[in-house]
Amino acid sequence: MRLRIQLTTWPRRSLVLTDTPHPDCPRCEGEGGTAYDYGDHETGEYAGTEWDPCECWDENRRWLLMPLPRPPRWLRRRNRYRDPWGPVGYSDEPPF
Repeated sequence: MRLRIQLTTWPRRSLVLTDTPHPDCPRCEGEGGTAYDYGDHETGEYAGTEWDPCECWDENRRWLLMPLPRPPRWLRRRNRYRDPWGPVGYSDEPPF
């Protein structure tokens, strides 16, 4: 097993220990699986992409290390993408 630490956000922010694909796997070449496109049988147009996971990796193998605390309400921002120099959160003037 090749383990790594990963941040997850669902159902709650936490750190988990996950398995990673084998980097020298001849079947998936270290990507963990094979993606292939498929088309609609009637029209022949592109309909989506399927993913076949490789045997060298189990994407469901993970262990919870620790849940992360939520920030207090007074630290959470309401408008994260507001421009502080703009009159109402954005500027309508040219950048020059």
